[in-house]
Amino acid sequence: MTRYLMTFPGDAMDHIPDEEGPEVARAAHAVIDEAKAAGVYLFTGGLDEDVEPVMVAGDGTVTAGTYPQTKELWGGVTVLDVPTREAALEWAAKIATACRCAQEVREFMFDPLL
Repeated sequence: MTRYLMTFPGDAMDHIPDEEGPEVARAAHAVIDEAKAAGVYLFTGGLDEDVEPVMVAGDGTVTAGTYPQTKELWGGVTVLDVPTREAALEWAAKIATACRCAQEVREFMFDPLL
């Protein structure tokens, strides 16, 4: 099995009217329940956009922000462990439908120690 990260930025859901929020939440939770039942669920959550990211150096120095060459990661994340990339894309489509926004899919590198 391979682990996949599925993400979307926080503003990707801005088009959803507030009154439809509970419906979207129910749909998203239903997909997560389905992933749990299928045995592929590892983790899901939303990053707290009110808490600024920090960088921690090897010497313990803490500075505000992220790597300068990258965009900030914010929004929702899901990590699934599935047998194929095609399966990951199928799950991402289910999440995209439930959340009403596209999902970015990335594969974790193989770690023989896990």
